[in-house]
Amino acid sequence: MNPRQTIWALAVVLCFCSLLAAQGPPLAVGNEPLPPIEVGVEFHFFLRASGGVPPYVWSVADGELPDGVMLTPEGLLHGRPTKAGAFDVTLRVEDSGHPAHTLSKPFRAEVSAPLLLEWAEPPKVRDNRIDGVVQVSNSSTDIFDLTFIVEAVAEDGRATAIGYEHFKLKPGTTDFKIPFGNTLPHGAYTINADAIAEVAARNAILRQRLETPRPLQVVQGP
Repeated sequence: MNPRQTIWALAVVLCFCSLLAAQGPPLAVGNEPLPPIEVGVEFHFFLRASGGVPPYVWSVADGELPDGVMLTPEGLLHGRPTKAGAFDVTLRVEDSGHPAHTLSKPFRAEVSAPLLLEWAEPPKVRDNRIDGVVQVSNSSTDIFDLTFIVEAVAEDGRATAIGYEHFKLKPGTTDFKIPFGNTLPHGAYTINADAIAEVAARNAILRQRLETPRPLQVVQGP
């Protein structure tokens, strides 16, 4: 090998080594699972990647995040979930290499509902009254300072309170029933039931709402 060929070979080796150094170790995402997520509770969680060429850009590759949860390009998952359930989503991370390297990883988000509000007896019309029963549950380990309000909303937007309770809901309480009802003038009413739980131990406020799928018609009365 003549000197010129030797110099060319060394240049190729140096370029290759420089390329490897610039690319760094392979792009990787850790196996850390998502933290427990609760309906109505604000949360923040940073996704972490390593290798490749920082900085990284995160995005949703497949599936959907829980309602109320967002992902920033920097890898911050944050928000206040609005619906309980299990959510499968695949997230993609891309590095700043030239060309860029990408890696996708599936995650499962388990969203629990520490405060649960359900119809025990859906609202019904009886003569000139609308009556019903809800049930509330507290599946957490915290005491809830619970406010419960039911309103009958007329077609013109006028709201009439037909139920109200304010009490402490103990941890582990399930299906605690709250009746409500009142007389109403003639007309059609949509019933909204709201439960608001203040959780002093975590400085959090949880909310749940129920609404009748269609207006209820009170045919008797003025």
